[in-house]
Amino acid sequence: VGTLQRLPKIVGNDSIVRELALTGRRLLAQEAKELGLVGKVLPSQAACLAEARKVAVEIASKSPVAVLGTKVSLNYSRDHSVQEGLDHIRQWNSLHLMSEDVMTAVKAYLTKSTPKYSKL
Repeated sequence: VGTLQRLPKIVGNDSIVRELALTGRRLLAQEAKELGLVGKVLPSQAACLAEARKVAVEIASKSPVAVLGTKVSLNYSRDHSVQEGLDHIRQWNSLHLMSEDVMTAVKAYLTKSTPKYSKL
C-alpha cells in the first residue's frame, strides 16, 4: 500500500519511521498528532464523528470543481517536485477555471449570499 514509501515524507524523521516500522509498536493518539499523522485528537468516538460530520458539511458547501481540483493537486504534489506540482495545477486551472462555479462563487460573494453549486 506504500506506507514505507510515504511515511518518511509525512513524518520527516527517518529514525522514528524506522523505529515504528521495525518494532511495529502502537502509537498513542497524541504522538500520532505530534508526528503529523493525524490532525486532531478528540476525547471520544462521538466527538470524533461529530467533528467529521461538521467538516464534511463544510466541504460539501464548497464548489465540487474546487474540491476535486484540490484533492487531485494534493495527491499529485505528494509524489512530485514543487515545480511539477505547479505545472500540473496551472494546466488544471486553465481547464477548470472556466466552470460555472467561478461565476457562482463571485456572484455569491458580491451579493453576500450562499452559493449553490451544480453537481459534477
